[in-house]
Amino acid sequence: MKHWTVRAVALAILSASAAFAQSTGSSSSTSTTPTPPTPAQQATQLVNQLTTLLDLTSTQQTAATTIFTTEFTTLETLQTSFQTAQTALQTAITGGTITAVNNAAATIGTLTTQQLEAEGLADSDFYALLTSDQQTKYTTLKLAGFGPWGFGGPGPGGPGGPGGPPPGGPGPSSSGSSTSSSS
Repeated sequence: MKHWTVRAVALAILSASAAFAQSTGSSSSTSTTPTPPTPAQQATQLVNQLTTLLDLTSTQQTAATTIFTTEFTTLETLQTSFQTAQTALQTAITGGTITAVNNAAATIGTLTTQQLEAEGLADSDFYALLTSDQQTKYTTLKLAGFGPWGFGGPGPGGPGGPGGPPPGGPGPSSSGSSTSSSS
């Protein structure tokens, strides 16, 4: 669950920066999509937030920026692959091709593993940088529900997250069927 704390801070910062970027855009009749932050910008924003929460030293900030830039670069690459695999899965489903469904599902499983590895390794490396007092604060934030979307918000099983529907996809079914997921 360590990686969810880092995700929460990153996504909260990114959401705020995206909202700010949209609100400060030009009012011309031609609308342009704001450019998403780069992995380095995401890492910097995350480290700034973590510095506020955990009183990181400049040495910790430098190391954390490197750790999170690497993580966000990996995640950005994986996101493109996820989108391709989700499209392949939907095509296979509508085409009724069992082999293609199995292949797409296996690809999504592999990508999910790679995502969790990248997040877990980054979080582990970051945690190792912290003093015992900072580790206690960091753990307390996570136990308080500080997840990828801030306090509260969707976590595992949410849209686009492990165990959840793809972003923009249908939510959980309210039919009588029940599925279980492990945490």
